[in-house]
Amino acid sequence: MVERPEVLAIIPARGGSKGIPRKNIRPFAGYPLIVYSIAAGLQARLVTRVIVSTDDEEIASVARQWGAETPFLRPAVLAQDDTLDLPVFQHALNWLAEHEGYQPELVVQLRPTSPLRPPTLVDDAIRVLLANPQADSVRGVVLAGQNPHKMWRIDPESGVMQPLLTVEGIAEPYNAPRQMLPPVYWQTGHIDVIRPQVILQQGTMSGKRILPILIDSRYTVDIDTPYDWLRYEWLVYHGELEIVSPVRRRSLPEKIAMIVFDFDGVMTDNRVWVDQDGREMVAANRSDSLGLKRLRKLGVRMLVLSTETNSVVAARCRKLDVPVLQGIEDKATVLTAYLNEQGINPKEVVYVGNDVNDLPCFPLVGCAVVPADAEGEVVQHADLVLSRRGGYGAVREICDMILQRQRKMG
Repeated sequence: MVERPEVLAIIPARGGSKGIPRKNIRPFAGYPLIVYSIAAGLQARLVTRVIVSTDDEEIASVARQWGAETPFLRPAVLAQDDTLDLPVFQHALNWLAEHEGYQPELVVQLRPTSPLRPPTLVDDAIRVLLANPQADSVRGVVLAGQNPHKMWRIDPESGVMQPLLTVEGIAEPYNAPRQMLPPVYWQTGHIDVIRPQVILQQGTMSGKRILPILIDSRYTVDIDTPYDWLRYEWLVYHGELEIVSPVRRRSLPEKIAMIVFDFDGVMTDNRVWVDQDGREMVAANRSDSLGLKRLRKLGVRMLVLSTETNSVVAARCRKLDVPVLQGIEDKATVLTAYLNEQGINPKEVVYVGNDVNDLPCFPLVGCAVVPADAEGEVVQHADLVLSRRGGYGAVREICDMILQRQRKMG
């Protein structure tokens, strides 16, 4: 048998992020941001050990909860705003050698701020370095979105522009078609694979001979601002990218026979108005009605499954022309029985819920969907998180998504 090489994945995660406070453990698409990088290491076949280097005990606790090791806490002096990767990795490797006698053959860096990785990326990058013993490291790159041959410098004295780069054989590359220019690549934060001696003996994170691992540019994510956060969460749920995830998320079924809704927090904003006589009123979104009507024309059946017993639920469902089952404590049992009675394949059912009493229904159907303001625990188990809140167009959004999907499929 061929001996398996010792490959150590290190995830650097300091506690003092400024742009997005507590960034590394803030929930991103349902899970702490760092968990995506931990999952990338743990799910890779060639990685033998995953550790998190952090100065923060809370980050360390989250890391351990999700399967990573935290054999040490990084010194505060190595967790400053201007701290480079090199001393962080030198500290980790030296600590492991001194305290455990542990010396890996390769080191993988997985930055938490680039959480969207293709499923085979880590193993593919490791294989490249293993197959090229003369190389010092492998770095993830994508085709550059902007070509530097069309970039300029401006002389501070004369104000005249000078081209940033020249190209042999092309007099004016800045006027040339993009197809004539040499391809250029942008390094991403997805992955670096390095030989430990390069870090410890040469004092560099890359060495001189660096090989590329080319990544589809759709995966290019680097989270620095709150806007980045929202944009890339959307990409997780709606970008149709296959990524390494803490859990397996399902897509909307190709064929959808039924959509089942919770009522409060899905068709309403989860608030209730109560008058002096105890009568209740709720707020709903008028646009839901048209979305449901259009979906009904496609032959998609609908059902509201609600724990609530108040007559306001039945009144709203009559208005929407959607059947309703009320006062349901055990939603999973009732849903299973209903689908069996109606002869509906559970894999062709979409369930939309927002709270913990909906969770038992999620594994029973083909896809579990939640509004943007669903409870945190529920978001973690959802396959799809909508951009709209309950009562503010969440129902209309999922209806429109299904309609668009049906059109694409012909």
